Amino acid sequence: MSGRTRARACPERTCVGCRQRAAKTELLRVVAIEGECAPDPRGTLPGRGAYVHPAQVCLDLAVRRRAFTRALRAPGALDTKALRLYVEQTTVAEQVTVAEQATP
Repeated sequence: MSGRTRARACPERTCVGCRQRAAKTELLRVVAIEGECAPDPRGTLPGRGAYVHPAQVCLDLAVRRRAFTRALRAPGALDTKALRLYVEQTTVAEQVTVAEQATP
């Protein structure tokens, strides 16, 4: 026996903000498009990608550490306004969904 299980392993990626490993499906892919960080929730945009938890804390850590510039190999600083807006919208939408499910 080789010790391998028949269940397929899900791909893991490292969050550039908190540096924790997580399943690829739990992280948000970010790509550099024309000098700004663009969210890529479907993971289909061309180019080099970096992964971050869709949480404000991880996003702030990544920006403070200049992790997006390094991970995406960008020549200069990247604008993160669109990414911040996307993360804020998704966290608000998740909170509304949780509140609706909790209400009987």
